[in-house]
Amino acid sequence: MQIIWLGHSAFRIEIEGATLLVDPWLTGNPMFPADRRAEAIAGATHLLLTHAHSDHSGDAAAIAKELDIPLVAIYDLAGHFQKTDGVKIIGFNKGGTVDLNGAKVTLVNACHSSTLGDVPVGSECGFMIAGEGHTIYVSGDTDIMADMEWMGDYHKPDIGILSAGGHYTMDMARATYAAKRYFNFKTVIPCHYRTFGALAQNADIMRDGLPGVQVTEPEVLVPLTY
Repeated sequence: MQIIWLGHSAFRIEIEGATLLVDPWLTGNPMFPADRRAEAIAGATHLLLTHAHSDHSGDAAAIAKELDIPLVAIYDLAGHFQKTDGVKIIGFNKGGTVDLNGAKVTLVNACHSSTLGDVPVGSECGFMIAGEGHTIYVSGDTDIMADMEWMGDYHKPDIGILSAGGHYTMDMARATYAAKRYFNFKTVIPCHYRTFGALAQNADIMRDGLPGVQVTEPEVLVPLTY
């Protein structure tokens, strides 16, 4: 299994028979080298969106059409892109699980907002992605929430991809608190940071606050293998 950061909250996750592009905002992403776009999306089988904000969904329709792959998201958001762009979709809702080429993907709650421009579209979400003996919690943009307690207990994720930049989401201290209180991660990968000056620029607080957990600050397009 490989997890590859594409900058900000965008990830390429190769798991079971699936290659998942999660929130693949590439165009205009300051962290992503534009000349490596083809490499980043090659062979993708599904495109997953946590919510509608443009720094998560901005390239969704274009990639889905280019690769002829389904966009997987909460029903309302998936339906929006099907209507406006004619893309294939797999729309479901919180608590639902879909099988994506052997990877089991469950839609879970998040605490944020979800708009395109000034129009609300669907609801903010996270994902539990299970396969190859691992469960990955992709928090999406969120603050700490009490739901994390049952999510950690029920799904038992061993890898956490946590928004942690602050300002728009929980910051490093809050993400560290959530990881420590609600989960038993072996590995934590921070995201939604370093992109802009308003966001955290390193994960020192998280690394210091989670002894015994492998806190991995990813590098863009450098695979992490598990």
